[in-house]
Amino acid sequence: MRESDIAYIAGLFDGEGSVYYKQTMKKRGKDKKAYPTWNIQLEVSMTEESIIRWLHEVLAVGSVSKKPPHKTSMGKKMQWRWRCSFRDAFQVCCLIWPYSHIKLPKIKKIIDHYAEKDGNDKVVNLDEYKMRKAMIYE
Repeated sequence: MRESDIAYIAGLFDGEGSVYYKQTMKKRGKDKKAYPTWNIQLEVSMTEESIIRWLHEVLAVGSVSKKPPHKTSMGKKMQWRWRCSFRDAFQVCCLIWPYSHIKLPKIKKIIDHYAEKDGNDKVVNLDEYKMRKAMIYE
């Protein structure tokens, strides 16, 4: 994947995307007891289908769905959504974090979440990476 594509995708997330990182209580099992469950998800929604399809093709993860406009909505265009969750979201976050600005705090939380769970020493420290990259381009 080209670096310019990664930067463009990061821009899409900053402008049109949503990053969900939240722990909730969810009922599971036969006893219907509630357990803490993480909701980790990335989403980009827009009316331009070609961009959503391109995003899905380039990232090779997630799914594409469409949502018809509501009868009372001002805009009458179809909305297209790309979504991925959990480990796929982690991989996308690792890819786009160097170019993210607005969504960076939540992206960092997702990366840290999986780095702590896996003891993954392949995940770089975000602040150190940015500092090294800045020194290279000076």
